Amino acid sequence: MFQAIRRFAGAASVGLLILASGSDVLAAKPSAAAALALKPLQREIEYDRPTAEEAKSCTVRSATEKGVKGWEVFDSAGRLLRRFLDTNIDNKVDLWCYFQNGIEIYRDVDSDFNGKADQHRWLGTSGTRWGIDANEEGHIQKWKAISAEEVTEEVVNALKNRNVEQFRRLLLSPAELKQLGLSQKKERELGQKISAAEAGFKALASRQNKIKKNSQWVHFGGTRPGVVPAGQDGSTRDLTVYENVAAVVETDGKHQQVVIGTLIHVGQAWRLIDLPGNLLEGQADLADAGYFFQASLSTPVDVEGSAVGGLSEETQKLLTALEDADKSLAVATGAKRAKLQILRADVLFKLVAATQGEERENWSKQLADIVSAAVQTGEYPGGEKRLQTFYKQLEKDDHELAAYVKFRYLSAGYGKSLQAADADFAKVQEKWLEDLETFVEDFPQAEDSAEAMLQLALAEEFAGQDKKAIAWYARIVQDFPKQSQAAKSAGAIRRIESVGKKMKLRGVSATGKPVDVASYAGKMVVIHYWATWCGPCKEDMQILKQLQTKYARRGLAIIGVNLDNQKQEMIDFLRTAKLPWHNLHEEGGLDSRLANEMGILTLPTTILVDKKGNVVSRNIQAAELEGELKKRLR
Repeated sequence: MFQAIRRFAGAASVGLLILASGSDVLAAKPSAAAALALKPLQREIEYDRPTAEEAKSCTVRSATEKGVKGWEVFDSAGRLLRRFLDTNIDNKVDLWCYFQNGIEIYRDVDSDFNGKADQHRWLGTSGTRWGIDANEEGHIQKWKAISAEEVTEEVVNALKNRNVEQFRRLLLSPAELKQLGLSQKKERELGQKISAAEAGFKALASRQNKIKKNSQWVHFGGTRPGVVPAGQDGSTRDLTVYENVAAVVETDGKHQQVVIGTLIHVGQAWRLIDLPGNLLEGQADLADAGYFFQASLSTPVDVEGSAVGGLSEETQKLLTALEDADKSLAVATGAKRAKLQILRADVLFKLVAATQGEERENWSKQLADIVSAAVQTGEYPGGEKRLQTFYKQLEKDDHELAAYVKFRYLSAGYGKSLQAADADFAKVQEKWLEDLETFVEDFPQAEDSAEAMLQLALAEEFAGQDKKAIAWYARIVQDFPKQSQAAKSAGAIRRIESVGKKMKLRGVSATGKPVDVASYAGKMVVIHYWATWCGPCKEDMQILKQLQTKYARRGLAIIGVNLDNQKQEMIDFLRTAKLPWHNLHEEGGLDSRLANEMGILTLPTTILVDKKGNVVSRNIQAAELEGELKKRLR
């Protein structure tokens, strides 16, 4: 029976409806006044709010959607005001929907069905924002979806409120930065920029006096977004960005611009990378160039043939040719792509020859990345030879840049060999490992040597050569302590040496519950590292479900560790998979703390822990588990 509408205990959880268990039919409906008393968890939502007198003429009806239970509230004209639904038929409301003029404009969502909202969505005419509240306390931790326009509005509101957290959740996160596919140098530079923005916002908000409590965001200022193509500055993916974005703000009847700067598109959201500008005395009103597009291709040429901004007329022509090639390549197919790859490489070689210093280095890296990628996709058969020639040109004059090109040359040859119809994969792999080892010997300090050593370590580990694997992992930790491979390598050593030692694993489950493997003393514990994109992981889950059913009463427990980049990917999967054990998650995927603590490099990885909490097997196959359980759970 639907017995009552009540407020959830907790200041941040105002307005959660609970459906009482015990009946498949919602017999006792709430009054319209009680239903209308519920409020959205987020502030400043513009939705229809009938007066107490108007509520008397409102009606409450059973929800008519197929496969759900709940109530809908209508006004006297028949317009929908509220909808409260139980979408998984567990007799608890998990969707609270609010309307304006008959259109749904906001909803609170309980995606893990524990009675607390963990998502907040703006819909219809109110925008596209989709906030995630992993702590279920009513405060958004991050934006899963937010438009560029809404980002600028949020920046203005953060300045008004002097709210550091409101600003922080607009910034590109470390995990998202990793996903962009930038070169290590660019990633490090951008990471420092973002960290400085986060650290400096509080001081900026307190010092500035242009944005006041009564200031209102009016609209978004910016031209069309642009694409930073894969290969530029060593990037491996296309990147969509807005440059020179501004917000127009009205204060006391006067309008002004606030410089927002560059926005980067990640998934369904746009992200900030810098502090807002022109709020303090001495700051420029609007930057002349953005972070990624630092030189306009349409820069006018002066009378002596040099482009304004320092680019020669020759360089300008080459940049235009490169832009044309990139545009053509974006829509080309088949043999035409190969011709365009050659043309693009020709232009890049000319740009390398026409430039000096850091600019030449950037073009060289872009050339190496683009040609290597084209060879590995089979679109540039002659590219491997060109990379080899380029490397030999650099070998004597620029050791660091030569190392960068050499690693891409080796990667191109490896990828090309794997594509051959008659490829002997064992021999291809053997040569690849020999090439990597030679690369490390020739360029021990190169940034790419950390990646080369990681692949060598992984190969030795798969071959059962644990001592050799540990030696490579240890060298990464010692020689490249600040690179991302170091944390992974330290964890890999810990995993290899874990048998017979206490397993340490702590985290938070999908439902928000703290989980510590130490609390499972007296049980055999299977720890399963998985991700939604991993097909074999899902096959393992079917075996684990059967083992859980068969051995749970005899002392078997299972803990899943999800390594998707975003928690929502896990939650969406668990809705249908319904795994009967806790699944931990932290942002960062294979680079997260949960993955790095045990150096997880491949999925699935399954660790078996005995009743005393000691590791029995650091990488047991799911099909082998039952044999071990039979022996140990007698």
